[in-house]
Amino acid sequence: MAENFEKLFDQFSPVSPEEWRAKAEVDLKGADFDKKMVWRTNEGFNVQPLYRGVDIENFKTLDSLPGEYPFVRGTKVDNDWAVRQNIDCSDVQAANAKAREVLNKGITDLGLQVNGDTDLAALLNGIDLSKVQIDLMCCPKCAAKVATKLVELVKAAGAEDSFVGSVNFDPFKHFFKHGAPLAADIKALAIELIKIAEPVKNLRVLSVDSLLLNNAGAYIYQELGYALAWGNEWLAQLTEAGVSATEVARRIKFNMGISTVYFMEIAKFRAARMLWAQIVKQYNPECDCACKMVVNAETTAFTATAFDPYVNLLRSQTQSMSAALAGVDSIVVLPFDKAYKTPDDFSERIARNQQILLKEESHLDKVVDPAGGSYYIETLTMSMAQEAWKLFLDVEDNGGFEAQLNAGKITEAVNASAKARFDKVAKRREQLLGTNQFPNFTENSEHRADNVDYTPAPDGALNSLRLASEFEQ
Repeated sequence: MAENFEKLFDQFSPVSPEEWRAKAEVDLKGADFDKKMVWRTNEGFNVQPLYRGVDIENFKTLDSLPGEYPFVRGTKVDNDWAVRQNIDCSDVQAANAKAREVLNKGITDLGLQVNGDTDLAALLNGIDLSKVQIDLMCCPKCAAKVATKLVELVKAAGAEDSFVGSVNFDPFKHFFKHGAPLAADIKALAIELIKIAEPVKNLRVLSVDSLLLNNAGAYIYQELGYALAWGNEWLAQLTEAGVSATEVARRIKFNMGISTVYFMEIAKFRAARMLWAQIVKQYNPECDCACKMVVNAETTAFTATAFDPYVNLLRSQTQSMSAALAGVDSIVVLPFDKAYKTPDDFSERIARNQQILLKEESHLDKVVDPAGGSYYIETLTMSMAQEAWKLFLDVEDNGGFEAQLNAGKITEAVNASAKARFDKVAKRREQLLGTNQFPNFTENSEHRADNVDYTPAPDGALNSLRLASEFEQ
């Protein structure tokens, strides 16, 4: 039998973008196309209702592969990520027991809240440091002490080359929280930390915590632009002090938030890797591998609600999905009840399983950069990169991240964005499911709001209220 190679669409003539728009305008019956069909984002660019191959044909990023500079398609050749759970370690024995328990329930990354006096040996007893990622969160002034203890334990385990983890040295957090700079020599502390971490190949000790901005209500391009300036501040200050660019870049870790705008978040993380790689490249590192961005992503607390709290599961599931598809290195899913109480075993179990579900049932860890080549997402990635880059350049032109932070400019800009979002939610121009959209008027609040602190942040500090706060009160 003769084979038929007839192509299905040969009988249809191509349709140009102009022809498509003309037909759409007819169907709109006189309504303005741009008002009805074009989305003006908070990031300052327009999103069209349709994208075609011609929209991305000049994008140079399409020529790269996963694991290749500039890493827009990912820093890895697979899409696996670490499933992280944060644990309070005020009771070391209880924290160790909990850590060992959750490691048997799908967790591969432990976020441990410690201080300079924490007995790390007891806390990490029975945990294989060559296989489990360890991320220690502590105050800036005790970071060196904590890092020293961790390095000693890693060396004792013979895991200098296999260990993966971080010490969260975040001296700028003090300004964001209190409106005043940290009373310490930040550069000296950072240099000391790098020296301490030197024996352990994959220990990152310089933090970029743009999660703070995300949780305060920053727009997506603001979080990205300020994160890039924050990372560049580390590079600029420490290379001027004589530390090699390669060593500085390999010690930086980004902790970023995930908002509820699904496709925009995928674009944000893709753009972040691409822009960061180009920033590091300007410092002439020894290899392109130093240009890789390491990102821990955490679902945002800004849109979490105390009322109708199970809706938080919908929000955090789509947030974690966008981060996973974007190829981040680790993810934290906040328990659905964290907005109004200390999470219990049930909510923590659900949060763990949300990520495990994405791996074991949706197989999102099996495909690298599934968004690659999508006309829509590739265009979003470039648009997001352009707006974030403008902000980055503005910060650099005005003295850099630390100078702008100390002048109050970054806090002021983020708080202005948060205020605009509060106004939009009040007018239902930004939707918050279960709060201003489809609220449950018969819900028994069980005094949830009584357990929440609605006190505004002090003057000069970042906004500390969630988007639903005014409705809840």
